[in-house]
Amino acid sequence: MLLAGISLAGTVAARRYALRRDLLDHPGERRSHVVATPRGGGIGIVLAMLVAMGLLACRDPAQAMAMVLSATGLLLVAGIGWLDDHRPLTPWSRLVVHAVAAVLLAAVAYRASGQVAVALLAFVLAMVLVNIWNFMDGIDGIASLQALVVAGACALLAHDAASRWLSLAMGAACLGFLPMNLPRARIFLGDVGSGALGYILALAMVLVASGTGRESSLSTWMVVFLPASAFLVDATLTLVSRIVRGERWWTPHVGHAYQRWARAAGSHWPVTFAYAAWAVAGSVLAWLSRDLPEASIMYAGSAWYLGGGILWLRFQLYRSRKSGLPGKQSE
Repeated sequence: MLLAGISLAGTVAARRYALRRDLLDHPGERRSHVVATPRGGGIGIVLAMLVAMGLLACRDPAQAMAMVLSATGLLLVAGIGWLDDHRPLTPWSRLVVHAVAAVLLAAVAYRASGQVAVALLAFVLAMVLVNIWNFMDGIDGIASLQALVVAGACALLAHDAASRWLSLAMGAACLGFLPMNLPRARIFLGDVGSGALGYILALAMVLVASGTGRESSLSTWMVVFLPASAFLVDATLTLVSRIVRGERWWTPHVGHAYQRWARAAGSHWPVTFAYAAWAVAGSVLAWLSRDLPEASIMYAGSAWYLGGGILWLRFQLYRSRKSGLPGKQSE
């Protein structure tokens, strides 16, 4: 309750600040909302997670260095996002800061696992999730509710108290933000919040996978990735399709499946909850398959992702035919 309260209070304060400073996202052809809305509310989640990391470091001194590194990385990601919310920065300047934060997470992963391969995977995971959560934060509640479900799954899959505590703390921080973002957004996460969510989720996944005793196994990571499959499938396939078509893939657009679905439905919340349901189903599959033989886990996970990819492709082709643009999605 403390962390949810900190998150909610920080979000309310951020909304007042954004209104005073005119930090608003205005409707446009590359936006999915129809009214000007304040941004930067994710700072409340960041504050709650910094408190959570401090509490964990005090309660378990063995985790102190990991929390210092993680908190520093979180501050870097949130800080560059906060600056970007005030004045748009180049994608490359953001990526440099994200890379430094990812190196810090890689150090946490190496301390937890003792394996260079896990550290490298943690670096890639941080870079990927920070940007995916930014790409997928385009309609009311979708990024924060998705993070809540994935955090809950990480708490269930965790084998140690520190990983479970951090995952539950993230869930509480998201709960504090959601009343301001659902069913109608009164403030958006902003880059400060979306990037921070991706970074914290990468940290939670790394700690969960490193605590299983099978950290070098692909099947372990497959289990950990299943709850986030909705975002991973939509973001990855949309990015690949834009690159193949020669589009400026780093610029804002409304070509994700969730954006096109929300536009067709005329409402955000059914799409947000459908994606959350997908994440819940992926979490159930992760829980049921966690102790299966490695080959069975890989088969089940691959089938899950293949099914998601087929659904994504069928939906995008259907929406393209309906819109009369068979070869090109909305920019």
